Amino acid sequence: MLALLVCGATPALAQERAPLRAPDVMFVPTPQEVVEAMLRLADVSEKDVVYDLGSGDGRIPITAAQMFGATGVGIELNPDLIKEATSNAASAGVGDKVRFLNEDLFETDLRPATVITLYLLREMNLKLMPRLKALKPGTRIVAHSFAMGVEWPPEKVEQVSGKSIFYWVVK
Repeated sequence: MLALLVCGATPALAQERAPLRAPDVMFVPTPQEVVEAMLRLADVSEKDVVYDLGSGDGRIPITAAQMFGATGVGIELNPDLIKEATSNAASAGVGDKVRFLNEDLFETDLRPATVITLYLLREMNLKLMPRLKALKPGTRIVAHSFAMGVEWPPEKVEQVSGKSIFYWVVK
């Protein structure tokens, strides 16, 4: 599903941890063309810190670093996926710009993020919504496939390869 990268984590330590709890959703990778469209919609640049919540194999933070020069942080419960994502970042040549944290996305400190990406179920988005809305004004949020309902309508919606992408800016 959606991944979150957090810079500064010690990958070796994160890889050795046992799972914090059972994941809420099964990892399903976001197609690369959707990843790129999400990051373009959020107008990601080298000034951004992109957090991917439920980062899986790390493709969103890695792409943010490769294509846009951003710093990436992935938040992931599964230590095996953190190990894979860390390896993927090293192979992509962005291991110095991206890191993955073995943390619970409902407990992680999201305040350093300027952009947050999500590929979570609507129910999870709704559970996260109060925390997302409390972030600093101007923080951009982009979700693949699942919006946040009438409670927080998106500012923009795009279709890419038959997939919906939703965009919000914290006010």
